[in-house]
Amino acid sequence: MQFEVWAPQAGRVTLQCDGATRALERDPERPGWWSGEARARDGSRYGFAVDDGPVLPDPRSRRQPDGPDGLSAVVDHGRYAWRADWAGRPLPGGVLYELHVGTYTPEGTLDAAAARLDHLVRLGVTHVELMPLCPFPGRHGWGYEGVSPWAVHEPYGGPEALKRFVDRAHDLGLGVVLDVVHNHLGPSGNYLPAFGPYFTDTHHTPWGVAVNLDAPGSDEVRAYLVDSALAWLRDYRIDGLRLDAVHALVDTRACHFLEQLSAAVDALAADLDRPLFLIAESDLNDPRFITPRAEGGLGVHAQWNDDFHHALHAALTGESQGYYADFARDPLAALAKTLTRGYFHDGTYSGFRGRSHGRPLDRGRVAAHRLTGYSQTHDQVGNRAQGDRLASLVSPGLAACAATLTLTAPFTPMLFMGEEWAAGTPWQFFTDHTDPELAEAVRRGRRREFAAHGWREEDVPDPQDPATRERSCLDWSEPEREPHARVLDWYRRLIALRAEQPDLTDPDLADTRVAYDGTARWLAFRRGDIRVAVNLGTEPAVIPLGNRPARVLAAWEPVEGPGSNGILRVPGESSVVLVQE
Repeated sequence: MQFEVWAPQAGRVTLQCDGATRALERDPERPGWWSGEARARDGSRYGFAVDDGPVLPDPRSRRQPDGPDGLSAVVDHGRYAWRADWAGRPLPGGVLYELHVGTYTPEGTLDAAAARLDHLVRLGVTHVELMPLCPFPGRHGWGYEGVSPWAVHEPYGGPEALKRFVDRAHDLGLGVVLDVVHNHLGPSGNYLPAFGPYFTDTHHTPWGVAVNLDAPGSDEVRAYLVDSALAWLRDYRIDGLRLDAVHALVDTRACHFLEQLSAAVDALAADLDRPLFLIAESDLNDPRFITPRAEGGLGVHAQWNDDFHHALHAALTGESQGYYADFARDPLAALAKTLTRGYFHDGTYSGFRGRSHGRPLDRGRVAAHRLTGYSQTHDQVGNRAQGDRLASLVSPGLAACAATLTLTAPFTPMLFMGEEWAAGTPWQFFTDHTDPELAEAVRRGRRREFAAHGWREEDVPDPQDPATRERSCLDWSEPEREPHARVLDWYRRLIALRAEQPDLTDPDLADTRVAYDGTARWLAFRRGDIRVAVNLGTEPAVIPLGNRPARVLAAWEPVEGPGSNGILRVPGESSVVLVQE
């Protein structure tokens, strides 16, 4: 078997495989690369030593059976016999479901999660979006401190379990999206600096020095990340990737890394003859990310739209701290703007940032499905001090209004696991660092962060306490009983309407029309023949819909269709979807 590794500054590189050691040779055609052959099979343990240093895991390791600090293992992807005949599932018209493997079930494994996929089919979602799966310290964590970006966290089940999960999802008609982290690697088990200039101190990020995308040696670093992304799509038959915090990918080169990545993904999609896509997390409000490359953009296929979330959250809860301040001044106006223009900050002044922010979307060029809309995400729940979900902050009626707006808005909707039944379990920040000093630093940092916002330190859950993770696991007995069952039925009805009514997946963002009354706290919008009305106030609202007859398709509380005068009366904290005839 051929082994190779990039170590451009090394004078000597040796391979240790199944206990045998041999020196590698420089590759005469690829500067900085070392290669050699050794007897190996699926499961063989191996590592590399640079200049007679310690034996370290392969930077391109496909498996870390003993965790980030152990030796790598050979993976023969050809051994798995795929069952599902899968043609792919594109993003337009989709409904995403964000899922964390470690807390979706008490077992916290890919196989246990796969056994619960029938629930998502009955719910009606089209794609399950897995939070990061790369190896990280210990057993439990969010996954954003992973290393080895080709490998699958062993406690989740490793590579074979991910293939079984994807196979099961595809067999049920579900696409699979994977959250990948290119902007940094975790602090524990990160041996890349021993091999080459994977990082640069030319730029800095919230996690320290930046990944080297534009300094000397960056050609190989960019290829490292692109090849990893393609491996998930090819070897595991993943349908799309969610790219974490792309605003932290500092790149001054003429061809941005994201443009290079999107071109490679599109080429692979053509080669495989199935749709593949990228969804970026970005807070820059820069339309260039989601503008096609042929039109001068970076070619990413969609992005998370936090502005919609912030406007909706401020309107529902009245919260105005931190970044909510910009939206809380007139939350229904902010919500109306995001529904019609995508971004709230599109060159406007942001008091939170102390400067203007964003630029306008060209609604004639950018399809609405390129923005994802949501009322909850792992970030927006888990980064609250106690991980409290929206359902714990507002009434059931307001939570239902959030679902109505999310699932009928022009954007690609995304749900966070458990919200579809108003889960009573929190989702808190938890870690399982094996390094005592790092564990204590994380614990202190978390408490210090929230103490600055007025929380008592003892009220902030200890990330290292196993009970913090256990509290965050979904309770699968809840969907069978009230009030959760009613909420679940509402989500199912709204998602079914999205599939039944073409106007709800119309990509024309400019076609959405909104009216609202900030004092009475109601908002209504039109998409083709569909009318959506939400009353966030406690008193009944009188909402003018126009003179065309309209029929109720779904209502949280019983609602009569509008009379001949076009007036719709909506109970307090309720919502309704209608079709005009």
